[in-house]
Amino acid sequence: MARVDIDIQYVARLARLELTAREETLLREQLGDVLGYVEKLKELEVSAVEPMSHAVPTVNVTRPDEVRPSLPQGEALRNAPAHAEGLFIVPKIVE
Repeated sequence: MARVDIDIQYVARLARLELTAREETLLREQLGDVLGYVEKLKELEVSAVEPMSHAVPTVNVTRPDEVRPSLPQGEALRNAPAHAEGLFIVPKIVE
């Protein structure tokens, strides 16, 4: 375990956890182990590794874009509870 000073009560408060003294001790040891492992990973030589966002290639399964006619404005506004000058009127949500 790496020697790390961790304010467990602060971490628990952020996570909205109520911990017993035994749980605090256990969590301090576990977090120390995790941080020690992260420090060990920092020792790896990764300059030849290409940055990536995913470990495996991902492909989006989407349909191709195609131009299609949209609803006429009057039809789109037909079921609107409130509209004016061709626009939807909605309640204000930001003050």
